[in-house]
Amino acid sequence: MQFLPKTIPEIQPEILPVKESPPELVTFDVGGMKCAGCAKAVERQLMQYSGVISACVNLAVEVATVECQPGAVDAEALAKKLTDNGFPSQSRLGENQREAEAATIERRRQEIRQQIKQLTIALILIILSGLGHVLGTKAPILSNIWFHWGLATLALLLPGRPIIVDGCRSLWRNAPNMNTLVALGAVTAYTASNAALLFPRMGWECFFDEPVMLLGFILLGKTLEQQARRRAASALQALIALQPAKARLVDFKLSTLDLRSEELPLNSTSEVYDPQYIEIPADRVRVGEWLQVLPGEKIPVDGEVCEGKTTIDESMLTGESMPVLKQPGDTVAAGTINKSGAVVMRATRTGKETTVAQMVALVQAAQTRKAPIQNLADTVAGYFVYGVMGISVLTFLFWYLAGTHIWPSVLLGHGAMDMGHGAMNMGNELPIIHYQSPLLLSLKLAIAVLVIACPCALGLATPTAILVGSGIGAERGLLIRGGDVLERVHQLDTVVFDKTGTLTTGNLTLTDYLPIFQNSEWDLNSDINVGNRQDACSTIDGFSGDKQDVCSTIDGVSGNKQDVCSTIDGVSGDKQEVCSTIDGVSGNRQDACSTIDSKLLQIAAAVERGACHPIAAAILLEAQQQGLPLLAAEDFCTEPGLGVSALVEGRRVFAGNAEWMKEQGVAVATELSGSLQGKTAVYVASGGVLLGVIGLKDTLRPDAKAAVERLRSMGLRVMMLTGDTPSAAAATAQQLDLMAADVLAGVRPEGKARAIATLQAQGCKVAVVGDGINDAPALAQADVGIGLHCGTDVAVETAQIVLMRNALMDVVESIELGRATFNKIRQNLFWAFGYNTLGIPVAAGILLPATGILLSPAAAGAFMAFSSVSVVTNSLLLRRGFRA
Repeated sequence: MQFLPKTIPEIQPEILPVKESPPELVTFDVGGMKCAGCAKAVERQLMQYSGVISACVNLAVEVATVECQPGAVDAEALAKKLTDNGFPSQSRLGENQREAEAATIERRRQEIRQQIKQLTIALILIILSGLGHVLGTKAPILSNIWFHWGLATLALLLPGRPIIVDGCRSLWRNAPNMNTLVALGAVTAYTASNAALLFPRMGWECFFDEPVMLLGFILLGKTLEQQARRRAASALQALIALQPAKARLVDFKLSTLDLRSEELPLNSTSEVYDPQYIEIPADRVRVGEWLQVLPGEKIPVDGEVCEGKTTIDESMLTGESMPVLKQPGDTVAAGTINKSGAVVMRATRTGKETTVAQMVALVQAAQTRKAPIQNLADTVAGYFVYGVMGISVLTFLFWYLAGTHIWPSVLLGHGAMDMGHGAMNMGNELPIIHYQSPLLLSLKLAIAVLVIACPCALGLATPTAILVGSGIGAERGLLIRGGDVLERVHQLDTVVFDKTGTLTTGNLTLTDYLPIFQNSEWDLNSDINVGNRQDACSTIDGFSGDKQDVCSTIDGVSGNKQDVCSTIDGVSGDKQEVCSTIDGVSGNRQDACSTIDSKLLQIAAAVERGACHPIAAAILLEAQQQGLPLLAAEDFCTEPGLGVSALVEGRRVFAGNAEWMKEQGVAVATELSGSLQGKTAVYVASGGVLLGVIGLKDTLRPDAKAAVERLRSMGLRVMMLTGDTPSAAAATAQQLDLMAADVLAGVRPEGKARAIATLQAQGCKVAVVGDGINDAPALAQADVGIGLHCGTDVAVETAQIVLMRNALMDVVESIELGRATFNKIRQNLFWAFGYNTLGIPVAAGILLPATGILLSPAAAGAFMAFSSVSVVTNSLLLRRGFRA
């Protein structure tokens, strides 16, 4: 198959701008939110504050994230404003963040304990109420009307009091919530029953059991919901718990700390095992300080091993259970566990800069970002409670003024689903009355409408699914930045991979040297000046004894051509002897060319020292392995996607691709590129003269082909976008079975962004997978940017999904997780809207005339309570598809 990489057309669609000064983000822990209406009210209050650009509130984790102009918002004042308005809040700023997080967790635990206590009281009241009906005349006290009045009164004063108080306050603040609806329903039922008790001649029914059961079911549902929400947030809490609390500070000036030591024996008496140290909080460690870490302890901060040798459990970062060997010079991450040996490390990143802290911040931010599909639910939630109250009033008026007259049969008995217990009279028994007054029936239907409506299900539909999905991702090293990203992942149809360092390992190896140096001012410290070393040596390699051919090929070599030829005359085909004579030195052919190779490699390594790229790393490693001293270099300049330049021994040297050479006015022969077919060519030039070419070859990642095939099986188009040469790109594409139309080669960083924009203009929803600085524009332009954590900070910061394990199969898993999470969001929203769409009309009595079905307030309250539980439980089921 012949690959013809496409040329990017010269069109310039609009490229997404990158903000130079991003807004400041402030996070708050917000309490007192009961439903989506509360969350909307908090957002509304935050947006009213001067300097706030946007606000996003997550009901599931009770967190608000505010985007504001830098320095324009006083976080403490904003938190106080929310607290004064009934939503106790606390900003996550300041040096005592760990203490604040601990206080927030403790506050939530106290709330759950208080909720369980209230639920216990409510269940006792429900049991006592039920016994009165089960036992009847066998227990006169339990069936007495005043006993049931006492139960209802206790239900409102004890477990129901917080609900009623919060509901009334919310209504007073013009921000009614779920508690407002429940409070209206419970108090109305209690008041109507009191009227029937005090004025028996009205013939009304007493239903004191309704507020008892209503509040009991509501509290049971809220408790189950809270527990489910805690389970959903467990992954984030586990991630937070990974952050070490203490660090063991040692003195780096100790003479016994030998940095040249490769490994310390277990019985070593070195100071690395000396128990003398200073223990300080991990968040107080400074960059450059030395820390001691013993076996079994967590690494306190990100750093570098200076002394000792051990294995580290990095499963919290990568999900891989096998410990990783660490020795002096290796990096370690905060939160990972030291398994086998004691080490001394030097801190390189501390506090919020550590990897685990950034993971926590990323997951927390993800859980506060909403999917656009949630906007409809938010809009409805803002007016939901008002709408339900209006429907309740209309229900009452309709049935009282018209319904009971149109269908008088509805007054003859209770419906099949009526959970009322009959009328209560002043006696000791509870006889069943088969007649209801129009006023009482209308009132019960209006109350049922109030309590069956479920704003909580709407508010929890998206955040709980995101909470579970982001938690699963964090456990597996897949960091997804929010619900908006999940929605875009669901829409993807094209995945574009960078080549070097993404599809390939990025560990390039040098395969070819083509020194030239002709007409160059460089001193090779040798009498040799070769026009083209490859041509000269390859001809001799295949020498067949033809003296004339040999002489013509080596023409121009410094030395005595006549002497060379006469020597060859007496040669019987021994290549080794021929080359040694041509060399003019004592050695073989390899020695002849190594001088030139070494000089070219020295110059290239000096320039590449100023670059951060797999190519630069490969050249520097080769120079190090050959023991070549680095030449003095300064004034480094990197041109992403092209190359790098520097002043080497006073001369400006350029190292990069053919396009970079062309821009510097350096001619590159076509045959030179042809000799490096399928490889990455690095041209080295100075003073407008080509000094030589270095060929490098990369290898595919082990899971690259499997990942590409899996993505295709998911219905996605897979493409490759690279700045490498067309021949190198074609070689890689052939191994992956990519079509020529899906390969874009020789593309500069800004061209990558244009290429992605072109695909988007064609209607494609594009994900870009990359790891380098030159991938950042494309990652920003893409609908979803996927960055490898092993890559540059710029790529990681630009990406919307970060893969901590540095495995391409995680690209597949992240897309599968995104699709599954978004499907859960849609299921939850469908259930939430469907429940309210069907439940409210049934509670309003739409089925009463035809079927006799009547929902009592208690039954409506039970349905409302368990609708929220069902939404959270459905989100938790997401874990079933992603078990380890």
